Amino acid sequence: MRFSDDPQRFEPGAHLIHSDGREMVVESSRVHRDRFLVKFAGSESRPDAEGLRGDLFVPPGGVRELGPGEFWPHELVGCEVHLAGGDLVGSVAAVTPGAAQDLVTVTTARGDRLIPLVGAIVVAVDVGARRVVIDPPEGLLD
Repeated sequence: MRFSDDPQRFEPGAHLIHSDGREMVVESSRVHRDRFLVKFAGSESRPDAEGLRGDLFVPPGGVRELGPGEFWPHELVGCEVHLAGGDLVGSVAAVTPGAAQDLVTVTTARGDRLIPLVGAIVVAVDVGARRVVIDPPEGLLD
């Protein structure tokens, strides 16, 4: 994902994986205008830094433990989506970060539908059972 809720994610010595597979080590970081400015070991110039553009991922052993009712957005991909009454709607194809909330792309028999990932609509998520239950407002699935 593109977000992290771990305030130590960019502390010196932290390890991250670049989208091209390179392991990267944080040398220093600071907050600047609601963003982190991060310097990675081995990146000594602006062209070096520009070559690092891309997504960053946490190594498998570096993710935090989730609490009850929490899930990672990528875990929803492939889950069946059902209405609160039980009818099958489709399956989750993707989760996209949004400005106000994440959006779940649900593949249905009538094409893809975007569902806001908010508690008023997504009423239950059971990653273990690979099931998401929604109670959409009228017209959302049309």
